[in-house]
Amino acid sequence: MERKYYRKVLLLAIFTIVYNLAEGIISVMLGIQDETLALFGFGVDSFIEVLSGFGILQMVIRIDKNPGSSRTRFEITALRITGSSFYILTLGLLAGATINFYTGHKPESTFWGVVISGISILVMFWLYRSKIHYGKKLNSEPVISDGKCTLVCLYMSIVLLLSSAIYELTGFGWVDTIGALGLAWFSFNEGREAFEKARGKECCTEENFNNN
Repeated sequence: MERKYYRKVLLLAIFTIVYNLAEGIISVMLGIQDETLALFGFGVDSFIEVLSGFGILQMVIRIDKNPGSSRTRFEITALRITGSSFYILTLGLLAGATINFYTGHKPESTFWGVVISGISILVMFWLYRSKIHYGKKLNSEPVISDGKCTLVCLYMSIVLLLSSAIYELTGFGWVDTIGALGLAWFSFNEGREAFEKARGKECCTEENFNNN
């Protein structure tokens, strides 16, 4: 039964990678087209989630084959790359928000931000519930932790939806920039958590190595 559940988790990890890749490409293209910083930043975040997804995928494969095995250097490296990417995105969003505040820039439209974030909320909620469900079935903290990361993506989708919808309804110029700042806050926290997980996994790896 456990093997069946791990196969489900593996499929969820693959879906997460494919979905975020598609979401990232579409969001970045439309973000540039409509000159909306929040949607563009959301798209870049999706690409970073793809990087993180590969680390999660490798972790799921390892646990499936040998539940008691130690963390690999690949997982640690993936977390560090992901953490660095989130920090770079945070700086980029802060710089873009500063420029927008200074110039009074307004997006052409945030319609696609509403559409994409609406779809993302539904998908991320399903992924979150599924990952938590199978994580509990397997009593697997790493899988549950991955589910909690998906919950953060859900929150970011909500931020994008609110900022995009408010701009479409009111035309309030700075709301797109405020939305970008909200994404920057979540991005910074995700980067910090990625590095904390990398340090934790590195300690586990070194401990297992020393014990052997």
